Amino acid sequence: MQKINTRKKLGSYPSVGVVISITLALFVTGLFGLLIISSQELERVVRENIKLQVYLKNGLTDTQRTQVEKKLEQLPYINQTVSEKPVVFISKEEAAKKFIAETGEDFNQFLGENPLHDAYVLTIDPAYHSKTSMEKISAELEKMNGVFEVFFVEGLIESINKNVTRLGVILAAIIALLLVTVVLLINNTLRLALFSQRFLVRSMQLVGARKWFIQRPFLFRALVYGALSGLLATGGLWLLVNYANQNFEDLVLIENKDRMMMLSAALVVLGMLVAIISSYFAIRKYLKMSLDELY
Repeated sequence: MQKINTRKKLGSYPSVGVVISITLALFVTGLFGLLIISSQELERVVRENIKLQVYLKNGLTDTQRTQVEKKLEQLPYINQTVSEKPVVFISKEEAAKKFIAETGEDFNQFLGENPLHDAYVLTIDPAYHSKTSMEKISAELEKMNGVFEVFFVEGLIESINKNVTRLGVILAAIIALLLVTVVLLINNTLRLALFSQRFLVRSMQLVGARKWFIQRPFLFRALVYGALSGLLATGGLWLLVNYANQNFEDLVLIENKDRMMMLSAALVVLGMLVAIISSYFAIRKYLKMSLDELY
């Protein structure tokens, strides 16, 4: 019975292995990219919830209260980029209902009156999220006519700033190390793949082909494989994000599709650049080697 020859041809290019290796490397890079995007969006959400409460004096007329509101809306440190209204009025009646609903205690029964004050809740621009700036803003607002008291949580702002700085340094170090690792991994993968075709390169030299003519098909193939790997890695990331959003609804709050698109484009470009550069230097190396060195 005749045996079937299943051996690969000499000098065959391991296309599937190369694409899988580059895809996995880019996918891991994309995961850390997602982590950075999510951390930045989480910081934005947390900072948008840093509020400054301005309590008004009792007995103000509607006209006086409206004047105070207009002054507050025109302040330079109000964050106008938030989706909700940056200056929100809460009457003392609303505050009393919320307090009773949360605690179950009705202070009107033993005090005989509502001791709370009308208040405005301000969303402050992140550029002013420091203890010094917030204290300066509070002192300025307390001098405004009709303002009784200004309050903000000091420890929360200091804790957020400290943790954001620490997280930023850690993520920057990890992504830098990861990029170096990914570049080296893709470079070694392509060098090993081209090693099997070193004799093909030499054969083309022997028939008089110029260097650029020899390099061009290899570089084009590297470009295609790099782009394909980037698209596959990007597709995997989008599937992962969609799956996570379907199972964890709160993750939608820290999703940023614009930055996801930028990350996707960056992965494709990174895959193409590293693949082309690695292939170029590998082929150039084999073009300079002697026949003995090729063996």
